[in-house]
Order: sequence, then C-alpha cells, then structure tokens
Amino acid sequence: MTGPAPRTRARARASAAPAKPVTLALDVGGTGIKGDALDWKGKPLADRVRVATPYPLTPEKLLDVFRQIASQLPAVDRVAVGFPGVVRNGKVLSAPHFVRPKGDDSPVDPDLERSWLGFDLATETARALGHETRVGNDADVQGLAVVSGKGLEVVLTLGTGVGSAVFQSGVLGPHLELAHHPLRKGQTYNEYVGDEAMRKLGKRRWNKRVARMVDTVRQLLFFDHLYIGGGNSAHVKGSLGDDVTLVDNQAGILGGIRLFDQPQGPSTPSR
Repeated sequence: MTGPAPRTRARARASAAPAKPVTLALDVGGTGIKGDALDWKGKPLADRVRVATPYPLTPEKLLDVFRQIASQLPAVDRVAVGFPGVVRNGKVLSAPHFVRPKGDDSPVDPDLERSWLGFDLATETARALGHETRVGNDADVQGLAVVSGKGLEVVLTLGTGVGSAVFQSGVLGPHLELAHHPLRKGQTYNEYVGDEAMRKLGKRRWNKRVARMVDTVRQLLFFDHLYIGGGNSAHVKGSLGDDVTLVDNQAGILGGIRLFDQPQGPSTPSR
C-alpha cells in the first residue's frame, strides 16, 4: 500500500456549478504525483493534491495513488494522465523512473520492468476511477498546453530526468525519448542535466549544462521555438536565446484537457 494521503478533503473553491466536462488531470513525476480537478477552461475547482511518489512503484500502487488523489477532489467526468515514459495508445512502453525500486540511483528490477512493459494504463485507470481516461507522455501533455501551433516547436521538461516533445504546426509528432540518448562525453540527457546532476554540480554549473543542451537541440532539430518546463525550469537562469521560453510547470496539468483533442482511442471504465 502507498503511504497515507492527507485525510482532509481538498478545499473546494466557492463558485457556480462548473461547466462540463470536468477533468481530473494527473501529473506523474519521479518525486511527486499531482492532481487537479479542472473545468473545461482549465480553471481549478479545488486546491491541488500532491502525493510523494512511493518506491518501489508498481502499476497497481500507482492506481492506488490515483484513487487517493481522486477521493480528495470534486467529482469529475474524465481523466487525463501525464506519465514520465513512452506511452502509445494508452499503454506504457517504458517507465524508466519506476523500474528501479529505490529510484534512479538504484539498479533495474526485472520484475518491476516486466510489470510496466505494455501495461494498459489508460484502461486500468478508467477501470479504477470509473471515467474515460487518456494517457500521454508528460512532456507531450505539457507541450499541448503551451505550443503556439506555428512551425516546428520543441518542449523539454527538466525534473528528475529530461522529457521531450516535438510539434509541427501544432500537431504532436512521434515521441523522441531524448532522455536516454547520449548528449556529451558519453552522458545521456538525464545524466547530464537531470535532478541528480543539479544536486552534485550546483545550480551555476548546471545552468551552463542546460545552455549546452539547448544549443545541441537547436542544431539537432532546427526548431522555430523551444519551451522549457518541468519542476527544475524554475532554476534556469540567464538568456537561452529569443527562440526559447520558460513555461510554468502548471502546463503539465493544463495540457491534460487538450489530451482529449488528440486522435487516441478513448478508454472507458469496465462495468
């Protein structure tokens, strides 16, 4: 079982009955799992709920956390999940943070890896919460909330690791898992600018690495605009160029509404 969630129900904000549909937007991270109940315009209907990510994290334990969060928020009509791994048609193809029983610093556990590979997170979340569910990679979901729809736009998220998404004229492209690609001197993007690197190097040296990463992605993709989000984007200092924008981490939640505009077959709860 996961650790106990706060017993007090999230404080609902005084307002008229929200317009339909209401979306439960869940943002799964390596250190925390957040949830918001949003009206159709993206307005939160209650205080956000956050639960520390438990380790080891199995798919069943993640569903338990989802239930904890949902129980503390107002009633919803549908569910959107941003997940830190490769997701296709609602199924998990990789869960790099969660196949290690003690987080990124621990070895891969083969049983955990098998439990995540091919797990139908959309269908099982719909069954657990009783609502139609869409699931996407967390960087893809964040990008849906911030891209302008003009030209080639790239989203990078800085947190426990590095997330990435590419959009052409507002259309989400095939997912690129840059996090595990070599970036510099044999280090992957995750190793070079992930959370552990920031702790070890300090923020000044880490920022120099972020600037190098941006230059590499600029040469790799020739983007028209790059958006940097995620929890550690708050620590990015200095100019990265006129073609780079830092975005609020709230986008990881708000993009959940736009996930329902994407051409993914819906998952409905099993009755």
